[in-house]
This record gives sequence, structure tokens and C-alpha cells, in this order.
Amino acid sequence: MLTFHIITLFPQAFRSYLGESIIARAIRERHIAVKFYNPRDYTDDKWARVDRRPYGGGPGMVLQALPFVRAIESALKSKIKGKKSKVKIVWLSPSGKQFDTKLAKNYAKKYTDIIFICGRYEGIDARVKRLYKVEEVSVGPFVLTGGELPAMMVMDCISRQIEDVLGDINSLEENRIASPDVYTRPESFKYKGRTHKVPKVLLSGHHVRIDDWRGGRKSGKARHFG
Repeated sequence: MLTFHIITLFPQAFRSYLGESIIARAIRERHIAVKFYNPRDYTDDKWARVDRRPYGGGPGMVLQALPFVRAIESALKSKIKGKKSKVKIVWLSPSGKQFDTKLAKNYAKKYTDIIFICGRYEGIDARVKRLYKVEEVSVGPFVLTGGELPAMMVMDCISRQIEDVLGDINSLEENRIASPDVYTRPESFKYKGRTHKVPKVLLSGHHVRIDDWRGGRKSGKARHFG
């Protein structure tokens, strides 16, 4: 079982996504587990404050190092015990390495525990990543309000690579000939005076031609038949 450890100020943000569909089933069937660590629970401040003004000036607030260090240490202590335990610490950042399916496969295969560090505001005190061997990961060339959404995206992609999570490993679109366009019943329908039909090749029963069509659509070089 792969365990995800989430360091976040907003653990409730994950509740809806983790409670639905394939991810919820994966948790129920113990293919994955998810644990949360709120840095506010590891601060000495009586108000559970974890942010301060940045050194050197500038707008916004920076998250303090010590509450995050303590949260990470707590996650490390709760990792799977035993010789086979292997942990990866992922620092979610817009300036990090581009996350992709290849990296997801690597994570799913190599690690028993993955710790996600979710930042907010102007970021986390950089001394945190100096203390640990972290891999900075980005989900795309854009900036989000925090690391929670990226953590959900990465966790979803990794979970899909675990055997039995999807039920049928052939459901992995990246492992089969797939088109970005899919069709189902009915064969045709009318909308605003026009009839919209399923491509004839998909009704032909000719598997070679269908695979050729799908491969062409996936590469952006679709070939149409009939």
C-alpha cells in the first residue's frame, strides 16, 4: 500500500475529492492511504500562527520553517516501518520539475510513502528544503493559490498507476491506443436542425482501421474513413 502524507494548512480542502469515485474506492480497498499534518498543530504560537513578514521586504507573508519541519518529522515517523520502506518528499512549486505520467509511474513503483509539502501565500521559508532531500515538482507553467490542488492532481495520477486501483490495468489510457475523441450511443442525434453522427469507422467492426483512426486522432493526424 502506498501512503500519501500531506503537509497542509487546509486539510479539509481534500475531503470532497478523496471521498468520491476511484480515489475513495482505492482508499477503502487499502491500495492507498492518505494522512494529513497541519503545521498549525506544530507551532509554539498560542494563536497557532505560522506566517510572518518576509526578510528583505516585499508583499505578502511567508510560512515559517519550524512548524513545517515538525510536521515533516511527524510524517517521517509515521511512515511504513520495515526495510522495504522508501520515502519521497515532494515540494510542490511552480518553479519545480514538470510532473508527468512517467514520473508518476516512477513514484508508484519505487516508494512506499510520499510526503507532499503544500505551500501558501508567498511560499515556505526556503530553509525547510535545505534540511531535507526534496524534489521540487510543478503541475504546469502557472501559479495557483496553494499546493493543495497540485497535490490532489499528482496523487490522482500516481494512484492510477497502482495495480487494481482502476480495476483493469488496461483502463490506463496512456498504455493503449486512445483518441482524445470518444463516442457512445445513440449512433446519431439531432440538435438545432442538424444530425450528428458517430464516425463510420467506429461502427465498422474493423479493429485495425479503428486502431488506425484512434492512433491518428491521438497524434493529431486523424484519418477519416467512409
